[in-house]
Amino acid sequence: MKVGIVWLPNIGKSTLFNALTKSYAAQAANFPFCTIEPNVGIVEVKDKRLDRLSEISKSQKKIYAAIEFVDIAGLVKGAGKGEWLGNKFLSHIREVDAIVHVLRYFADSDVNHVEWEVHPIRDAEIINLELIFADLQQVEKALDQAQKKSKSKDKDALAQVAVFTKVKDYLEQGTWLSTVRDDFDEAELALLRPYNLLSIKPIIYALNVSQEDLEKADVLENEYSEKLAAPVRVVCAKLEEDMIEFSSQEREEYLQDLLARKDLDHVPTLDDLIALAYKTVGLMYYFTTGEKESRAWTIPIDSKAPQAAWAIHTDFEKWFIKAEVVSYDALATHGTWNAAKEKWQVRLEGKEYVVQDGDIMVFKFNV
Repeated sequence: MKVGIVWLPNIGKSTLFNALTKSYAAQAANFPFCTIEPNVGIVEVKDKRLDRLSEISKSQKKIYAAIEFVDIAGLVKGAGKGEWLGNKFLSHIREVDAIVHVLRYFADSDVNHVEWEVHPIRDAEIINLELIFADLQQVEKALDQAQKKSKSKDKDALAQVAVFTKVKDYLEQGTWLSTVRDDFDEAELALLRPYNLLSIKPIIYALNVSQEDLEKADVLENEYSEKLAAPVRVVCAKLEEDMIEFSSQEREEYLQDLLARKDLDHVPTLDDLIALAYKTVGLMYYFTTGEKESRAWTIPIDSKAPQAAWAIHTDFEKWFIKAEVVSYDALATHGTWNAAKEKWQVRLEGKEYVVQDGDIMVFKFNV
């Protein structure tokens, strides 16, 4: 699964990408269009539950779930018409499964804003409209072709005319298609899938703030989630970039010091954004744990036990018999698998069991 990071130039998007991947593959410069080719980074989905399981099992190795982030480029007005490399950038966005829109909230006179003033909602509207316009152009072409074919009463063409007309109406109203996804049935979505429309992709927003604004992170997330009608996470890309060279322990100590100095309950970090992005593309994970390794296994949300076994090995789904399952809370409370089992917290589940986030599983097979 890929998540694309995109927004207007000079809002801290590439700085955010650098911090996400703990590298400097994406340039961060004070001028537009410094990112042209997409940069890709595989990012760990950190989870303290896995850290705890690794401690309990004294694991030699710890493997987090991972998700791919793509740093695409800064868009501007006219991108939907192909202006300023718009077509090149838009083609990169079409390849991702979800979009992170980075909005600039921080003020910095040394970093010019392409629209001359900081205004997150206006910036969001600019790019949303450009992506919607690009989709509208694509849908109008597809509708025209389908209408020509439908003259011969071709059933597939008639179905395409109906769904493209429906989509065109929404786009002309400026509606982001993912917000009305429930208005389309599976057959309609299947017809749309090959076109990889931009506005049907789920969106989350990253509000890039200064370190001083971290104190009001909760207020900002609630305010902008309501205004944008989409999930919002506050990030401080500059703070994250400053911590790139820190070890895990140094990072934790630094954040704890920040908590104390600013009297905060929580410092929003990229871990929060990564976890939200992971969930947004429809993924979750379960755990396995032992002396050799503790590991998070990526599966689609609502997967059943045999599909979860498939994540470990493709043949395991075919050979699946049962799964021993314990919740993370139960294992963390009782300290070991055997202790949890003695307290009747370990369950035996069959093929119809829907795996829950954070389940710890041991599979039984008939090989």
